[in-house]
Amino acid sequence: MSSPDLISRPLTIGAFAASDGGDIDAGDVDARDSDARLAETNFAADVLASVAAAPATAVVLIDGPSGAGKSTLADQVLAAWPGNRRPTLIRLDDIYPGWGGLDAGIVHLERHVLAPRRAGRPAAWQRFDWTVEAPLEWHSVDPGLPLIVEGCGALARANTALSDIRVWLDAEDQSRKRRAIARDGDRFLAHWDEWQQEWESYLLRENPAEEATLRLFAPS
Repeated sequence: MSSPDLISRPLTIGAFAASDGGDIDAGDVDARDSDARLAETNFAADVLASVAAAPATAVVLIDGPSGAGKSTLADQVLAAWPGNRRPTLIRLDDIYPGWGGLDAGIVHLERHVLAPRRAGRPAAWQRFDWTVEAPLEWHSVDPGLPLIVEGCGALARANTALSDIRVWLDAEDQSRKRRAIARDGDRFLAHWDEWQQEWESYLLRENPAEEATLRLFAPS
């Protein structure tokens, strides 16, 4: 595997004001500031530069720790995708079967989406509803369209051979935790340690950053 590009840029902090004249929660401001700073890095352009040399049905995997900005980056790449073949976007947060479901989400992605899609068979993923704590409806994946998958675990080794562009997005630890909790509130705070334990086990087992074709780091 060739060495990936490692891109790190300083970010400038944007200012926000309340649109309705009311108070703004500090956590919401942190999360919105983080999204704005990620946009200013223009990391989406770095990903799209790789897309230009990839197949028309390219598979883009975006991995990295919680709160690094994977969802924001995926949205930006989707919005700026060239041509009229809009990619399918899958968020692994919609697949994990609960807080202990990182490994199960990885298996689901490979078994039901990436492997059958590569083999030309019907592919689909099943949404897990975090409110009722149960798997619900299935969503088909069009093999004729590009695919973006974002979420912790996307760069597991079983998935990398089934992809074309592999992005590792990281950020400073305190900034990540602040952003993740501002986004998901007390629900994530209560499970942060549990999730981190799963995540660290995944890192030791899979070494996902080494699977990346593009490594991005967003300083605070």
